[in-house]
Amino acid sequence: MARREVLVQLDDELIERLAEIATAEGTSRSALLRRGARAVIDAADLAAADAELVAAYRRQPQDPALVEAATRLAAETAPRW
Repeated sequence: MARREVLVQLDDELIERLAEIATAEGTSRSALLRRGARAVIDAADLAAADAELVAAYRRQPQDPALVEAATRLAAETAPRW
């Protein structure tokens, strides 16, 4: 995959911490930042999927009888602490 250089401004403390972590993990600051960017994108994708699921349930709510049966089954099978 082709890579492009992107200018990012970071404060000294953040750069220092990234350098420490990169050294401890035997990787580069750039690799850490790529992982961080991927984590942000993955979190956004998961949030979008959650929002889509909520919207779907609002359009087509669960059958109350099904919810009641699932609740009863969960209560019957939950461990007694």
